[in-house]
Amino acid sequence: MHLLFATSIVPDGALSSGYEIANQAIIDALRRNGVRVTVLGFAWPGKAPSDPGNTIVLGSVDVRTDTAPLPRKLAWLASAMASGMTFASAKLRVVSDGDVRKAISSAGPIDGYILNSVQMAAAFEGVFKDQPSIFVAHNVEHRSAAENAHAANGAFQRALFRREARLLEGVEKRLCGNARFVFTLAEEDRAELGVASNSRSVALPLVTRSQLPPAGGERRVGCDAALIGTWTWEPNRIGLDWFLSRVVPHLRQDFRIDIAGSVPSGVASAHPGVRFLGRVPDAQAFVRGGAVVPLVSTSGSGVQLKTIETFELGLPSVATAHSLRGIAYKPPNCTMTDDPVEFARALERTVDQKVSDVDGSDFHRRQIAALDKAVAVGLGKLTGPAREVAA
Repeated sequence: MHLLFATSIVPDGALSSGYEIANQAIIDALRRNGVRVTVLGFAWPGKAPSDPGNTIVLGSVDVRTDTAPLPRKLAWLASAMASGMTFASAKLRVVSDGDVRKAISSAGPIDGYILNSVQMAAAFEGVFKDQPSIFVAHNVEHRSAAENAHAANGAFQRALFRREARLLEGVEKRLCGNARFVFTLAEEDRAELGVASNSRSVALPLVTRSQLPPAGGERRVGCDAALIGTWTWEPNRIGLDWFLSRVVPHLRQDFRIDIAGSVPSGVASAHPGVRFLGRVPDAQAFVRGGAVVPLVSTSGSGVQLKTIETFELGLPSVATAHSLRGIAYKPPNCTMTDDPVEFARALERTVDQKVSDVDGSDFHRRQIAALDKAVAVGLGKLTGPAREVAA
């Protein structure tokens, strides 16, 4: 079976975000199930695809809003308003439908599409209707946009997020309705997308890599708590704001907190132990340098890849209930609480009691096996008889 994996940004091997990690995990699972996968999408400027022999690049785009100059943001906004598309999909309209069809034909005969998230699928929605498809819903995007609107500062930003939420709800309904099958990344998302039936969807258990690296030996702890993430993504930003404003004030003054990753302007903390480090060369080495990992997600949908990575590495953690969405097993060195004061106390207890690491390899093996089984279910639906789609 030959499937075209249509995505906004093609893998380049960096795996620097949860989105990229999830994409690679799904592609690897498809290939373990015997599928020939050709990836179609855009590349980051200056970045080459990690698997050029099986990748078709439509061009290069930088889709980051936080670092884009004002004229580019205004151009994206104008394109979105003129086309009736979401802001995220309008960013990808740097090529035409005809260009995409020509690129697809260059892949040779295919048996269907894997439509990876809403951005690419919605930007070229009419192009991907000539073959059966599986839709991969990384999140319930319209709900995330609605949450972003609620948390937005200023009427203009709030109005933009509300527009996104309205458009995304329609896009997700169409993509789910047209797909032979839907993959979600959290069990709860199936019902919210209207595909809770086992004949329509399955939640994919994910891993952060197909093979775990060798155990790193004894850890050299350089701080009490280590957080890393793409904090410019609004759901992550909401979780970081909750941690800094609600939890950190309850931590003792000598508690050391290192925060890595891109942080939006205006994010700060008066606590003397908080350090913002920006990008770090080795994300795994960074989190292994903390005595405890705070898992601070409070909004959004889908599954938290940082939680899965923490469990794979066997690191002690304190997690919100939202950070454990879609994860069936909580290791014994993870404490769950949504109460900010108790969250702070649990962080201090974990450090003071020197809570040990656990072996994460069993968690990883179970996730891989369950992932491959779930992907096989979807592939069976893709090759089976066509499902009637309501008009």
